[in-house]
Amino acid sequence: MSEELAGLTVGLIGAGNIAHVHVAAWKALGARVLVHSLEGAEELSEQYGLEVAPSLDGLLTEAAFVDIVTPSATHKDLALAAIKAGVNVICEKPLTLTAADSHEVIDAATAAGVRLYPAHVVRFFPEYKAAYDAIQAGRIGRVAVARFFRQASSPAGSGWYRDVARSGGVIMDLMVHDLDQARWLCGEVTSVYAAQNPPTVDGTSPVNVAAHVTLTHEGGAISHCRATWGATGIPFKTGFSVAGANGVLKFTSDSDTGYREELADGNAGGDLMIPESTLGESPYLTQLRELAAGLRGGDEPRVQASDGAMAVYVAEAARASMETGKVIDMKTFVSTGAVA
Repeated sequence: MSEELAGLTVGLIGAGNIAHVHVAAWKALGARVLVHSLEGAEELSEQYGLEVAPSLDGLLTEAAFVDIVTPSATHKDLALAAIKAGVNVICEKPLTLTAADSHEVIDAATAAGVRLYPAHVVRFFPEYKAAYDAIQAGRIGRVAVARFFRQASSPAGSGWYRDVARSGGVIMDLMVHDLDQARWLCGEVTSVYAAQNPPTVDGTSPVNVAAHVTLTHEGGAISHCRATWGATGIPFKTGFSVAGANGVLKFTSDSDTGYREELADGNAGGDLMIPESTLGESPYLTQLRELAAGLRGGDEPRVQASDGAMAVYVAEAARASMETGKVIDMKTFVSTGAVA
């Protein structure tokens, strides 16, 4: 076990599925983990040797910072409680379910002098970071077209996921990762068009559903994102293809080829390949190490609160497009919250 965060207490709020990978990362970094949750705290504590905080106030008193891993609809109130207590915050995606709420949380953190980071973990996956670095270095030239996909066994058979008011549906819950990636790799978003099949009815998401979102970016690039909640047992898959004048960057998680660069000068990325090996460091560990360093006054991490808010903005615009059948102009949407 690393001793990087030895002596530091992390307040983990929540004990659901995603809590397990966060706990593993914090323990690998040597932190003391204090957990508080309305359900599951005792079980999580027993499994990993954690300490339980019987109250949120008690956790906020002891923690150097909090890590919020609760259902999406609770993020805003928990983040605001931590900020009011003067405690720095890491919050799982989405930062909140609406951009207005994200800005309320960001403004509160700024006023209180509290640091706030959204946990957009895909920025810490080596394949996506390699693509970002290649684009920044101009290896494929100006980005023209990008495609991102993400599919998972549907979580919507039970629980809060089918209630779009609580989860945001498949776009806010699952695709938000790739909406953030599209903006990170291709630039700021200027317009959004989206479709979903089957449609959401009376605020209830279908159990099995696919959403498609097309984004236009400031530099002229067009990106397409697809997210699917599939049948029970369908394997998780994700990937991207980003093309420019001088080459293409590719990755698919269900392939053994890892990340590839196919460049016009023939310098294909054999030496730059990142295998799909599970032996490397967990992206969650990489992420939480970097975010913790930022919270403690180190270098600013690669993802900021404003990135979390923009991902929510784009997801909201996609939902507005689905509901109206219109292309959403992001400048108008961000400034007024209205459909152009």
